Amino acid sequence: MIKQIFGKLPRKPSKSLNNDSNGEGAVNSYYAPNPSASGSRLPNGTLAPNSNKNIQAGAFPPSGVVYEALPSFRDVPISEKPNLFLQKLTMCCVVFDFRDPSKNLKEKEIKRQTLLELVDYVASVGVKFNEAAIQELTKMVAVNLFRTFPSANHETKILEMHDLEDEEPSLEPAWPHIQVVYEILLRFVASPMTDAKLAKRYIDHSFVLKLLDLFDSEDQREREYLKTILHRVYGKFMVHRPYIRKAINNIFYRFISETEKHNGIAELLEILGSIINGFALPLKEEHKLFLVRALIPLHKPKCASVYYQQLSYCIVQFVEKDFKLADCIIRGLLKYWPVTNSSKEVMFLGELEEVLEATQAAEFQRCMVPLFRQIARCLNSSHFQVAERALFLWNNDHLRNLITQNHKVIMPIVFPALERNTRGHWNQAVKTLTLNVRKVFSDVDQALFDECLAKFQVEEENKTELKANRERTWKRLEDLAASKTNEAELVPRFVSSVNLASSSESSG
Repeated sequence: MIKQIFGKLPRKPSKSLNNDSNGEGAVNSYYAPNPSASGSRLPNGTLAPNSNKNIQAGAFPPSGVVYEALPSFRDVPISEKPNLFLQKLTMCCVVFDFRDPSKNLKEKEIKRQTLLELVDYVASVGVKFNEAAIQELTKMVAVNLFRTFPSANHETKILEMHDLEDEEPSLEPAWPHIQVVYEILLRFVASPMTDAKLAKRYIDHSFVLKLLDLFDSEDQREREYLKTILHRVYGKFMVHRPYIRKAINNIFYRFISETEKHNGIAELLEILGSIINGFALPLKEEHKLFLVRALIPLHKPKCASVYYQQLSYCIVQFVEKDFKLADCIIRGLLKYWPVTNSSKEVMFLGELEEVLEATQAAEFQRCMVPLFRQIARCLNSSHFQVAERALFLWNNDHLRNLITQNHKVIMPIVFPALERNTRGHWNQAVKTLTLNVRKVFSDVDQALFDECLAKFQVEEENKTELKANRERTWKRLEDLAASKTNEAELVPRFVSSVNLASSSESSG
């Protein structure tokens, strides 16, 4: 009676996949379908890999163990399906070496078919997964997916030597199995038959952290699966949400400050874009700190173009949530404004326009002086795309209204740049656009326009005069140097230093 009572009590789960005291939940545990059995047999009579053989997860069983297919779920009664599910999961904990395509072909195909059967079972199961099923499934996922990528990814800032976009990404050779394992995990997390309160014991912080580590995979197919799965995990396991955000922050911090090399920044930002969209108002201080410490500094790395679209979306989401953040964001953009990278400068201008579209007048006035000093520099850029993109800002109705309302401050800042463009820019399209913007200012306030023009002409005359004075000064210095040279030639060429010294002393 006492044994029956204790048998019904739930076993205390492991805190993480790596901390299970008996090794059943550890990634590197031994492959043991039934540790208590001396030699378990599968329903078809073949010997299952078990603890007697000490087969470690991640290595193909030695020749002494037969690796054969288990019966299909269709061929067993409903009552036996849960047990068969566990056996199939255990069977799939064996990981094959895909570096040699000709090795273990039969066994690889058996495992792939078994994984496909598991996908269908997880998707169509009619009862909630019990603890044993959840434990075995997460163990199988951990054994097949969790791995360490080559350390070469993080040795140095490789991007200083190579352009990331020019590198050929390496594809995962074990993808025929890994893809199906991802599909199993995705369907398991999304399944209504998965109890979040029970599953969170196994899909814990350690599990989530290992999933995040996989985002550094060079295989884009894998990152796409990870993106979808992590988003589902974030939605289903509310208790993990702060931890997931913190872990992503840490990835960003290391990327910005140390490595500048990570393959999954775009996908992580895509997840965050959806998360930010769901933030409740007013925004928590934690979320604002994330914007200031992680998102805005992500503009700094050289490879920002790889993830810029997703980054810009996240930034704009913050402004739309709280327009008071516009001043902070614009000043952050100005802080990391590129100096020699024209294509990046064009991207900054595009993002700046999106941010300004969601900016109100009060926030605009706080940052308009440093903002339009930078825009004026862009207007005079010798790279026509930068100058052109800066001039396109006046095509935005909301931004043009803000400029018009504050034209007394903005016009004196940008007028010299506009006037220099009309007089000397090499690109005709830039000249035409400049004349259009110039006309906008003249229509708004002709008196101020004339005043700015007169001031510009005076400054240009002063510059011309200053240049002439500088040239005259240099001419006098050159003439003086030439005369000194002529005098020096009158001195005998081979005069000893002793004679020169004595003559100087006598003259003293």
